[in-house]
Amino acid sequence: MLGIAIACAVAAACCFAGAVHLQHSAVRAAASAGVLPFAALRGLLSSRVWRSGIALTVAGGGLHIVALSLAPLVIVQPIGVLSLVLTVLFARTTRGPGVLAAVLLCAGGVGAFVLLSAGSAADTATSPPQLGPAQLVAAAGLLLAAIGLATRGRARCPLLAVATAVLFGFGSALVRAAASGPGGPSPLPAVEAVAVLAVGGWLLHQAYASGPAAIVVAATTVVDPITAVGIGVGLYGESAAPTAGHLIGETVAGLAAVLGVLVLSRQNGTDEQKQPPRENDVMSTKPLRVVIGADTFPPDINGAARFAHRLAVGMAARGHDVHVICPSGDSRASTTTLDGVTVHRIGSMRTPFHPTFRVCPPWRAAGAVRSLFAELEPDVVHVQAHFLIGRFLARAARRGGVPLVATNHFMPENLLGYGPVPPVLRAPLSRWAWRDLARVYRSAVLVTAPTPRAVQLLRDNGMTGPTVAVSCGIDLDLFGPAANRQVGRPEPEVGRYSPSVLFVGRLDEEKNVHELLRAAARWPADLDARIELVGDGSQRAALTALAEELGIAHRVRLRGFVDEAELVEAYRRCAVFCMPGTAELQSLATMEAMAAGKPVVAADAMALPHLVQSGRNGWLYEPGDVDALSVRLAGLLRDSATRARMGAASREIVAGHDLDRTLDTFEDIYLDAVGVVRVGALPEAS
Repeated sequence: MLGIAIACAVAAACCFAGAVHLQHSAVRAAASAGVLPFAALRGLLSSRVWRSGIALTVAGGGLHIVALSLAPLVIVQPIGVLSLVLTVLFARTTRGPGVLAAVLLCAGGVGAFVLLSAGSAADTATSPPQLGPAQLVAAAGLLLAAIGLATRGRARCPLLAVATAVLFGFGSALVRAAASGPGGPSPLPAVEAVAVLAVGGWLLHQAYASGPAAIVVAATTVVDPITAVGIGVGLYGESAAPTAGHLIGETVAGLAAVLGVLVLSRQNGTDEQKQPPRENDVMSTKPLRVVIGADTFPPDINGAARFAHRLAVGMAARGHDVHVICPSGDSRASTTTLDGVTVHRIGSMRTPFHPTFRVCPPWRAAGAVRSLFAELEPDVVHVQAHFLIGRFLARAARRGGVPLVATNHFMPENLLGYGPVPPVLRAPLSRWAWRDLARVYRSAVLVTAPTPRAVQLLRDNGMTGPTVAVSCGIDLDLFGPAANRQVGRPEPEVGRYSPSVLFVGRLDEEKNVHELLRAAARWPADLDARIELVGDGSQRAALTALAEELGIAHRVRLRGFVDEAELVEAYRRCAVFCMPGTAELQSLATMEAMAAGKPVVAADAMALPHLVQSGRNGWLYEPGDVDALSVRLAGLLRDSATRARMGAASREIVAGHDLDRTLDTFEDIYLDAVGVVRVGALPEAS
C-alpha cells in the first residue's frame, strides 16, 4: 500500500504542476494591477486554458486523496515539493548548472525525507478535529490571507501563497482525518475540507495574479507539507518516538529540499517563456536599446499617443536608449530628441476619413522602417499598433531575430465610424480587422492590453499567443487634487460660479458625447451647471449644432485641444467627469479624472466597469439610457458631500494604476524578453 500511495502522490504532483502552468497564464491574462477582480472570474470560466488547468487540478486532487487514504501525512505530503521541479521544467527554463543542482537538491531532499518519515511512521487512527488546536492552523492561514489581500507590491504574492499553503496543508489533514477516522469515514471533516480548499483555491488565484508561478509553487510546496506533517505528527500521532538519528536526518533532508527551492527561485525568478539570447547579448543589467513603433504619437492627442509618449520618456529616464518610430506631421522625415527620447518621424499624409490621424504611405514606411531597424540594432521592439509602422517593424523584428513585444489599443469601432461603411459591412470588416491584428502580432513574445476585458477581447477574436493585462498607468501626482482649489471656480468669460461636468477625449462617433448633451437638456430648470468638452474630432460641428437645437448652447463650452497644464486645470475645476464612450479599452481620461479626485458617471461598457464601481466612486449607466445619465449627473451636481466621498474613492481605486508600476512591469518584460533577469526582480506580467 505504501508504494501505491507514493506513486499516487507523485502522479498528483505531475498533475498539479501542469495545472499551475495552465492556470497561472490564464489568471495573469485576466488580472489587473496584480489583483484578480471578481468581475474577471466569468472570463476565466470561458478560458479553455483555465478549464484544462482545473481538470488537471481535479485529477491531481483525486490522486492525492487516494494517497492520503493509504499512507500517513508525513509520507504523502512532502512529495508535493516535486511539483516545483516539474513547474520549472514545464516553463522551459534554461537548464544550467544552477537549475540542475536545485533539481537534485529538491528531489534528493524529498526522497530522503520520505524514506526517513516512512521508517518512523505509525499509522495511528485519527479523530476528526473539530474545535481543537488544529483549527488554530486554519485561523492562522486566514489571518495571513487577510494581510496578503490588504498588501500591495512584491510582498503580496508570497504572503498569499503562504496563506494558501497553510490552508491546503490543513485541508489535507482534514482529508486524512475524514478517510481514516476510528469509526470509518466521517463527513464533518470532509465538508470542512471542501470549504477550506475552496478558500485556498481562490487565494491561490490571487497569488498567481500578483507574481510568478515559481514563487507561488515554492511557497506552497514547502509550507503545505510542513503544515500537514506538523498536524500529523503533533496532533494525529502519526509518528512513533523518533530517534536522534531520524530527527537529524529528516532535518538535513528538509533543509536540502528547502535549499533546492531557494536555488530554483533564484534561477527562475519568472517562469515566462524566454527566447534564447543572441550571440551579442551581454547577460547583465546593461541599458537596453528599445525601439517603440507608434502609428500615433504627440503632438497627436489620444490615449494611444499619450501612452506611447509616457512609456518612452519613462524608459529613457531609467537609463535605457529609447527610439520611437512614428509618422511625421507632414510629408517630411525628421529625427529629433524629445524628453530624452530619440524620435524618428516618417513622412506621412492626411487621411480623408479623420481630421487628425495621419498615415505613412506603405512604400515609404516599409523602406524607412527597414533602414532604421538596421541602423539602430535594437535589443527589443515594442509596437503599439498593427497598422503600417507597427506592421513593418514587427516584420523587421521577426526577420532580425529581435524579441517583439506588442500592445493593443485598437478596436474596429474606433475606425469604422469615420468612413462611409454600410452597416451591413461593419461586422465582416470588424472580423477581418481582428484577424489581421492577430496575424501581425503572432510573432510577439508577449501581447499586452490595458485591462482584463481588453485581453479577453483579444482572445475572443483569435489571439492565441501569450497575452496579459498591463495598465497604461498615469502620473498620480500630476493629476492629483491641488490645495485650495474651488470646484466650479469662474472662468474669465463665464464670470459666475457653477459646477461643471467634464468630458475629455476625441469628439468622435463611438464616444457618444451627444448622450451627455441630451442628458444636460433634461436637467431641472433650477440646476445651474455647465458642460465642458475638451478635445476635437469628426463630430464637433454636429455637437455644436445639437447644443443649439437643444437650447443649451450657453451651457456648453467646446475647448478643443488644450495643453497639459490646461487639461490638469480642467480636471481640477470640474465637479463630475462623464465618459459615455462604448469602445474604451481602458480610458486614460477617466483615470486622470479619478486621480484628480472626481466622481465619474460612465457607460457600462467595455473596460469602464474596471474603473467605475457604481455607488462607490460614481455610477454606471446603460449605454443609450439618456434619462438615467441625466438623473445620475444631476444628483451628483446637487450633492457636494457625495461628490467628495466618491472623489476620495476614485483616488483609492486608481492608485493601482500608478505609472511607475506600469514602467516596472514593461521594463521587466523587456529584460525577460532578451534573457536578462535582474536578481530580485519579479515581473508583473506573464
